[in-house]
Amino acid sequence: MTQAIEMRPRFDVTSDDIEYLPGLLACVYQPQGTGPFHALIEIHGGAWNNNDRTQNAPMVQELASHGVVVASIDFRLGRAGAYPRAMQDINFATRWLKQHAADFNAVADALGGLGLSSGGQQIMLSAMRPRDQRYCAIPLDAAPDLDASLAYVMMGWPVIDPHARYLHARSRGRTQLLESHHRWFGDEDTMREANPQQILERGERVELPPALIFQGADDDVLAPRTAERFVESYGQSGGIIELAKFPHAGHGYSRQGGPNALRTVDLLNGFVERQLKAVANNW
Repeated sequence: MTQAIEMRPRFDVTSDDIEYLPGLLACVYQPQGTGPFHALIEIHGGAWNNNDRTQNAPMVQELASHGVVVASIDFRLGRAGAYPRAMQDINFATRWLKQHAADFNAVADALGGLGLSSGGQQIMLSAMRPRDQRYCAIPLDAAPDLDASLAYVMMGWPVIDPHARYLHARSRGRTQLLESHHRWFGDEDTMREANPQQILERGERVELPPALIFQGADDDVLAPRTAERFVESYGQSGGIIELAKFPHAGHGYSRQGGPNALRTVDLLNGFVERQLKAVANNW
């Protein structure tokens, strides 16, 4: 077997929990190097109702070890964080990370976003509507001019069309998923309103940062062709987007380790590098 050769420099990583809003923590992963480094905000999954900032720690640790500061955030869950409350936390955390980037040996420019599953829907929605008054309702008094715009977005197995997933779950009798949708969105009208796919189909004027979707080829939690439809709509709307599918892999596949997980980290590192190069060259 040919031994893998590490082509990118690797850094030791430290992590610390920091309260960014009362009762809400961000775990900040810092590469130990000269820096300053670029930064990334990470939004965990859990059907909008479960899990916390530690859910994707192995993936985040790997990304940080290749030279990016990552802030994995907690946000209000379930009815306590029902739409748009959780979006307010995410919008604020994005602005907070820009304000405090230098505290973590990072730069505020070219901030990226990463979201997994329901977190993929949330990070894309936040990136599309970074100045939505409903989302930026929590003031950042120390830096009122900052917004929650992102230079790029990466989404793992995202619930990018929550209404289609709701209908898919209903057709399969997945009551827990249906309950999660109701708890966070409230009703089907809101599932359509806070819906990146349908936002594009409605022709709303939104931000379209370069984006990446990665998911398992055997993901049966999402409605069929969810990713493909979003990629088509995003490109037709003027955005740059890439799609990668991994063989024999289901929803949340990368948390199981193995070759697909390793290739996913490599994919994300390569995407980040391309986006930072594009920003540097003003492409």
